[in-house]
Amino acid sequence: MKPIAGLHHVTAIVSNPQRTLDYYTQVLGLRFVKRTINFDDPGSYHLYFGNDTGSPGAILTFFAWPGATRGIAGVGETHSVAFSVPPASISFWQQHLLSAGVALDPASTRFGQTVLSFADPDGMKLELIAHPETSEPQLPRESPIPSQHAIRGFFGVTLAEGGFAQTEKVFAAMGFARVAEEGSRYRFAAEGDALASRIDILVAPQLPPPRTGAGTIHHIAFRNVDDASQLEWRARLAAYPLDVTPVMDRTYFHSVYFREPGGVLFELATDPPGFAFDEPLESLGESLMLPPWLESKRTLIERRLPALELRHLRAAGR
Repeated sequence: MKPIAGLHHVTAIVSNPQRTLDYYTQVLGLRFVKRTINFDDPGSYHLYFGNDTGSPGAILTFFAWPGATRGIAGVGETHSVAFSVPPASISFWQQHLLSAGVALDPASTRFGQTVLSFADPDGMKLELIAHPETSEPQLPRESPIPSQHAIRGFFGVTLAEGGFAQTEKVFAAMGFARVAEEGSRYRFAAEGDALASRIDILVAPQLPPPRTGAGTIHHIAFRNVDDASQLEWRARLAAYPLDVTPVMDRTYFHSVYFREPGGVLFELATDPPGFAFDEPLESLGESLMLPPWLESKRTLIERRLPALELRHLRAAGR
């Protein structure tokens, strides 16, 4: 089977879509690559941010639930999301985030790498990790961040769990091996040193049970390179056994879902069709895109959704 290369995307929950749009484009410098709706809740936005093309391994998405109360990122849930930045860019990001009013934890070292920790406006835990990535980055156009300091994509995520033995078995079935441990943190990685290939488990049974809400991470998705590979992986994981869903059409990728033994919701998502499937690469995110089966309800859906201003484009002179 074609291997699972690493993360495809991460999906979280936010309470204010405009604030989220402004923060991730103007403070973190990501590209707004897709404005659509939650296919399971068409009255709410699903917003996507990433690199210039929204390539797998760089996509952070949000279900926007206006007015949602703050959630709790407890045990059995994804604890934090880490982005990769060049090692020489750490001092830039410290100054940039502080000047933007972001409260930063003191820089720390984890597995020999410098880590900057902070939270987004809804309280979701974010990290920037110094990583000497060698592949050519797809830098977001119209980003306020200088290209030499721009976020390259995900470094990985941290799961908070009561233990790791059963989850480790699932990771082994998915091609992720334990590569390091530091205190109560255990690192698993896909083969190679690519972006988005690391999953940490922080063993923290003392944490409270999770409560879904703003600032919590709904699920993490892993990459399947195509539909045929996804079907093979689905069969393998269903036989593990895990309660794996049927394939679901998410327009920009196809998905199956299951919960790993520690409680975290996992997804397998295909690389194609991609985000330029229904709008030009040059104008990604600028219009509300709907799946074909909801196009007939566009007027009703647009009436229910809050207006969004593309302030990052205006700041870039567009």
